[in-house]
Amino acid sequence: MEVLIQPNAEHAAMMAAWLIARQLRAQPDSVLGLATGRTMEGVYHRLVGLHRDHGLDFSRCRTFNLDEYIGLPPDDPRSYRQYMNHHLFNRVNIDLRNTHLPDGTAADLKAACREYEASIRRCGGIDLQLLGIGVSGHIGFNEPLSALRSRTRDKSLTPATRRQNAAMFGGNPENVPPRALTMGVGTILEARALLVVVTGAEKADILAQAVEGPITSMVSASAIQLHEDCKVIADETAASRLQGGAYYRWIFENEPDWNEARRALNTDDPGNAKTSAHRRAGGPHDH
Repeated sequence: MEVLIQPNAEHAAMMAAWLIARQLRAQPDSVLGLATGRTMEGVYHRLVGLHRDHGLDFSRCRTFNLDEYIGLPPDDPRSYRQYMNHHLFNRVNIDLRNTHLPDGTAADLKAACREYEASIRRCGGIDLQLLGIGVSGHIGFNEPLSALRSRTRDKSLTPATRRQNAAMFGGNPENVPPRALTMGVGTILEARALLVVVTGAEKADILAQAVEGPITSMVSASAIQLHEDCKVIADETAASRLQGGAYYRWIFENEPDWNEARRALNTDDPGNAKTSAHRRAGGPHDH
């Protein structure tokens, strides 16, 4: 695992976008696992800018989202399908037929979950999975006590998660659907690379538990410690409780692998990922 501490949420989003752009330019037909939430909005805004200003091409990639609420149709403005359309899909040159989310309105939810897993396998698996961490320590909607080998399935949401997501539902947690379909922890860990983005002081405690604490089903995000290619991007406020913060900063500031990233971020021009990706084919995220 690598922890990349950035000065603020904007720089964290820039760093995440730079890494995703590098993946797409090195492997245009990549399968991307995508996430939702406030943290991801900055990442998608940067990706849209890279598409518009630097020609980042989404035409051959395929995507699978982590989760979707049960009972919300795809055209509901509060659904994650509409979130993705608004923040990314409708603003880049992606083929909507290649974008996938779990079907929360399926008559047979368990069959829909099995089919989602099968669709991921038919695409050859996920190359790069984008993740956030919820206040209860979840990745996707894998709430506390989710099995670390779990697969895509239906889950009940904790009160804390419903409170966290209430803004999209008029601010009332009772309006948030009580259940969702989510990729399992085991499904997530099968991605070839993980990219976790965490910002804000309210995530400091749970990030420290996920990155430096014991691996436990009570904090499903702690399972990322098991992955051989996992990068965690955190802003300074989210990273404030990390015991190894000084070491993580030293690594990012001194390791040659991050030379291009540092140059791109220092010039506020993540479009430099274009030259970096072509020059570094075969680098940490390429497979």
